[in-house]
This record gives sequence, structure tokens and C-alpha cells, in this order.
Amino acid sequence: MDMLNKISGLLWGTPSLILLFGTGLFLTVVLKGLQFRRLKYAFELGFTNRHESKEAEGDVSNFKALMTALAATIGNGNIAGVATAVTLGGPGAIFWMWIVGLLGMATKYAEALLAMKYRVKNDKGEFSSGPMYYVERGLGKKFRFLAIAFAGFGAFAALGIGNSVQSNTIADVVHDSFGINGWVTGIVLAVLTALIVFGGIQRISTVAGFFVPIMAVLYIGGAIIILAVNVDQIIPAFGIIFHYAFNPVAATGGFAGIVVMEAVRSGVSRGIFSNEAGLGTAALIAGNAKAEHPVKQALVAMTGTFIVTIIVCTMTGLVLVITGFWDATGGLISGVTHDPSLDGGALTSAAFSAVLGKAGEYIVAFSVIFFGFSTIVGWYVYGEKCFEYLVGTKGILGYRFVYILACGLGAVANLSLVWAFADVANALMMIPNLVALLLLWKVVVNETNDYFENHYRKTEWKRAS
Repeated sequence: MDMLNKISGLLWGTPSLILLFGTGLFLTVVLKGLQFRRLKYAFELGFTNRHESKEAEGDVSNFKALMTALAATIGNGNIAGVATAVTLGGPGAIFWMWIVGLLGMATKYAEALLAMKYRVKNDKGEFSSGPMYYVERGLGKKFRFLAIAFAGFGAFAALGIGNSVQSNTIADVVHDSFGINGWVTGIVLAVLTALIVFGGIQRISTVAGFFVPIMAVLYIGGAIIILAVNVDQIIPAFGIIFHYAFNPVAATGGFAGIVVMEAVRSGVSRGIFSNEAGLGTAALIAGNAKAEHPVKQALVAMTGTFIVTIIVCTMTGLVLVITGFWDATGGLISGVTHDPSLDGGALTSAAFSAVLGKAGEYIVAFSVIFFGFSTIVGWYVYGEKCFEYLVGTKGILGYRFVYILACGLGAVANLSLVWAFADVANALMMIPNLVALLLLWKVVVNETNDYFENHYRKTEWKRAS
């Protein structure tokens, strides 16, 4: 554990965060701020069918591909991760989460574009994509060792962070809120996971398309109610976030205070954990989408980062600031007290409960359950794609059984070691992916220019006609 924690600290340290942040900034510059200029069009592509082409090849629609990616990305990090960022870095950390999210949209765009361009068909007639393929096919055979490394770490990380850790979190919440034993939750989760993953990418994407909107209505709806009740405090809350993004939080009482660098570090690291931009996971599902040009699905994919960071994380952050559930100057509404030892999801649950009572606790509890289960389902796609690259489609059946078993056991196991190892594996996925993005940036720019110069106007004119 000590060794793994040291490795994890090194891999997720300042150099790696600078590399992730720098990659997003570089791609934003070379793409001339495309994520801002084309955001409206990107949402139209993802959430309407007016731009779809019946001739486009793919396994699922743009919307279902986005929902599958969101199912894996919108997870408990959006509940617990934001609370941890605010606890460690103060309200200013939320500002830096926004920055890394906006820059991460360019990274996610590049990942999805390369996934579409270099995707392949497997022997089942389904598309396979991901950093493995754009490393090998885009950079050449001499870089295949990076592709193998990504696939190996990805297949393992899916069993840990994407699966058993999630089922363990769900089991804890179900036990605390409803008194149900962990082994019962484990069996239920394993059965439900089996029913879904054995249906293949079509069933997984359909389930994701059902779950994600429910998650959004449940969690964001609860946050909106809290903000509506305290609407006069929203602008002051934004003021606090902007202020502490560039100013230290003063020490008060037993609180040690927070320097600006800690706000930056916490915001950047938790922002990356929440939206996964740079880890290459989005590329593992993007290639299954139906789109006649790589740019179209790339635009859709980048909206996921906007939704996760700018919408979901902001809602959590505003609730925490308004209710004062962070150890500093206190909240903006009176009569709210809290246990300063609370952290993560428990802190967010307490913040919701402070305004909504028992209903707030249940909103967070059910959100954790939905978020966790959707992550299990979404990350299965990631793990399968990585495992398929290593051994081919014949080995997928065995991986499915291992994945289902890990889901059930995770609900009752002590996962400290699994979490630590999977955390390292997750970080190691990032390195070959970022190398490929930086080496293939000209491909990203050329494909983007080709679409908007030669296809965009013709396509839109045809749709309008």
C-alpha cells in the first residue's frame, strides 16, 4: 500500500497535472477555441436528429454514444470529488475546475476525433476504437508498446475504479440509508450488470440513455431547488468562488487556512477526475457512433465535459458554498451547522439535508446509487474494448464473467489495495494517450479544417433543404 500510494502520488503529482492542463491549453490554441465557437452546434448534433445521416456507419447514434460516455463519467466524483476539492482547496477550487473543464473540452474533442478516424471493425462487425488504435495506426508499429500499455492498464482499471469500487460505495450507502446488508446489494448489482453487459453495446447504450436523464433530473433537480430557495445568495456565492480562486483563505479558529496554490491543485486534479479529459476513456466509445465525418462525433463528445464540469460540478459547488459546508468563513444562510470532520459524499449529503431535510439525504443517496451503477455499466465498455485489443473478441466472454464477479465481490470486500492499484493504472492510461494527442495534433487540426471547409456548409444546406 505504501509503495502504491507513493507511485500514485508521483503519477498524479504536479508534473502530470501540468501535462494534462498544458495539453488542453495547447489544443485549445491550435483549434482556435473551437470548443467555445462551436458549442451550440455541438449540442445540436448530440441532442437532436436534424444533423444525422442515414448513410453513416456505426453501432449507435450520437446521442447514445454520448449517454454511454456520460454514464461512465458522471459518477460519484461529481458528488464526493467536488466536496473534497472544496475541503482541500476552498471555494476557489471550483473556479479552477471550470478552467480545466473548458480546456479539457478540446482534449476530449481530439480524443474522439482520433477515435473515429482510426477506428476498426472487429470480427463481429462492430467498431472498436480508442487510444490503442490511434497510437498504433496513427503513430506506427514502433509505438505499439504504448498501445498495449494503455489497453492493459485500462482493462484493469475498469475492474477497480469503474466497477468494484463503485459497487462498494453503493453497498455502503444502501446499508447506511436502508439497512440492507452488503452481500444482498452485491448479488443484485451482479445480476443487473450481467443482464446488461451480455446484451452488448446496443443494450448498454440503451440503458445509459435511460439512466443518465434520470440522474440529471434527480441530482440537478435537488440542487436547483436548494438554489431556488436561496436565489438571493447565488451571486454572492459566485463572488466567493472568484475571490478565493486568487486569494488565500484566512485561518479561523482551528482552521489552518488555504493558500491559492492549493486551490489550483485541488481544482485541477479533481476537475480531471470528474471529466476524465486526457485519460482516453471517451475514445473507447466514440468510435461506435454513427457519423459520416470524425469531427461530428468529436463535437458531440466534448459536450460531455461541459455537462459534467460546468453544469453538474457547479451545482454541487454552489450548494456547498451557500450552505457553508467547508471549513472556512462559513455559509451564506443562517441556522446551518455541520460536523467539520465530514468529507466527500457525506459532506454533500449533509449540505443537501441542511436545506431539504431527509429528502436531501435521500436525493444524494439515490444519486450515489444511480451514478455508481451507471459508472459500472459505462466502464464495462471501456474494459471490454481494452481487453479485446489485447486478446481479440474470443476472450470477451471470460472478461464479462470476471467483471460481473468483481462487481458482486466489490460490495463486500476491503478495496483499499484495489483502489490504490486501480488509481495507479488509471494514471498510467493517461501517459500513452497524451503522447498520442500531442504527436497527432496536426491530424486533429487538418480533419477539423476539412470538415468545416468542405463538408459543414454542404451538409447543413442539404439538411435545411
